[in-house]
Amino acid sequence: MNSLSGDFFKALGRFCKGLSILKSKHVLMPYIPGYIELYKTGELKKRIKALNDILKECKLCPRECGANRLEGEIGVCQGGAELMVSSVSPHFGEEPPLVGFHGSGTIFLTHCNLRCVFCQNYDISHLGKGHITTSSEMANYMLRLQKMGCHNINFVTPTHYVPQILASLPEAIDSGLNIPLVFNCGGYESLEVIRLLQGIIDIYMPDVKYADGRVAKKYSMSPDYPDVIKSLSPRIYQRTPILISCPNIVLCIEQMSFQS
Repeated sequence: MNSLSGDFFKALGRFCKGLSILKSKHVLMPYIPGYIELYKTGELKKRIKALNDILKECKLCPRECGANRLEGEIGVCQGGAELMVSSVSPHFGEEPPLVGFHGSGTIFLTHCNLRCVFCQNYDISHLGKGHITTSSEMANYMLRLQKMGCHNINFVTPTHYVPQILASLPEAIDSGLNIPLVFNCGGYESLEVIRLLQGIIDIYMPDVKYADGRVAKKYSMSPDYPDVIKSLSPRIYQRTPILISCPNIVLCIEQMSFQS
């Protein structure tokens, strides 16, 4: 057992010590997303500006292609200044803690920063299937999913559109958005962007793909992928809830710190 795993189980043990777990079919826990407090304090507005500034010389992902997307240049991801969405709907194929009774509210973003040749959503990530979406439309998508009973808003491949996505949050919050945000990504993320997302994103779902840089280069043009994913260890998610699922039991552990 490595030190990271050891610390995790020690922390889990401390959390569970003296805790009586209800043996009912479902355990419901109230949760107030952090982005609501950041909006009230004005911090969310500052984060949105900082992220939007990155688009002037794009470094939203480790490729750091430098495209001035605000002036019409296109990044390696094929994303420009305008947000593009492929589909919006409740999804029942995610992990059970996210799906719950009424599904995870997925918003599939068009294009992708990884460019994997084997992508199951090739028409979206490579061929650009989708439509230009304004901030108001994005806010309405989130509110509609919440109204349908979805337990969270699940952004699928959001890395290259983080500034545009966050720009839609204030309007959504003003109209009553209050469910968790899920960052469903490929794991090829910028540490600076993740830092700016702290307290805004509630659940991270990095889809780890490679441990061998040669393979990552061949299939995703990202030879540094293993190094990047190692840097995205749970240490940087110190205040992000971690979901642990077992038969008939869901534990939500908040503000857990992992140190190697």
